[in-house]
Amino acid sequence: MRALRWICIALALLTALPAAAVQPDEVLDDPVLEERAREISKGLRCLVCRNENIDESNADLARDLRLLVRERLVEGDSDDEVVAFVTDRYGEYVLLKPLTTGSNWLLWAAGPIMFLLALATGLVFLRGRARAAAPQEAGLNAAEEARLQAILDEDGRAGR
Repeated sequence: MRALRWICIALALLTALPAAAVQPDEVLDDPVLEERAREISKGLRCLVCRNENIDESNADLARDLRLLVRERLVEGDSDDEVVAFVTDRYGEYVLLKPLTTGSNWLLWAAGPIMFLLALATGLVFLRGRARAAAPQEAGLNAAEEARLQAILDEDGRAGR
C-alpha cells in the first residue's frame, strides 16, 4: 500500500514538469544545431502566451518562431544574428531578458533609484522628528513673565 502511494506521488510530480512544445517535425537532424536552437528559444518570449518561452508554448506563433530560428541556423547565422533578426522583426518585447540599452536603462535603474529616494525621504523625516523632540530652551523675557504672572493672578482671583 505504501509503495502504491509513492508511485502515485512520483507520477503526480512527473506530470507537473513542463513539457516542451517542440513538435517532432521541427527538430533538426544536426544535434548541434538543434541544441543551439533550443538555447535561443529559451530566451525568446511567446508573443501570445506572454511570459512563456517559445520552446514551451503551444501557440501557432511560437511554432512559427521556432521554425524561423531553425531556418536561420540552417542558413548559417550565428546565435546573435538569429536573435537580432527576430528582434528586428518582432521588436524588443520578444526577448525574455530585455537589453539594458536605449530607453530600457530607466526601467533597470528605477528600482535602485526608488530605493535611494525612499531612503533619503526616511532620513529627512527622522532628522526632522528628532529635532522636534529635542528640548528647546525657550526662556521667557521679563515682559512675557510679567504678562504670564498677571494672567495667573487673574485666574486665581476668578476661581475663588
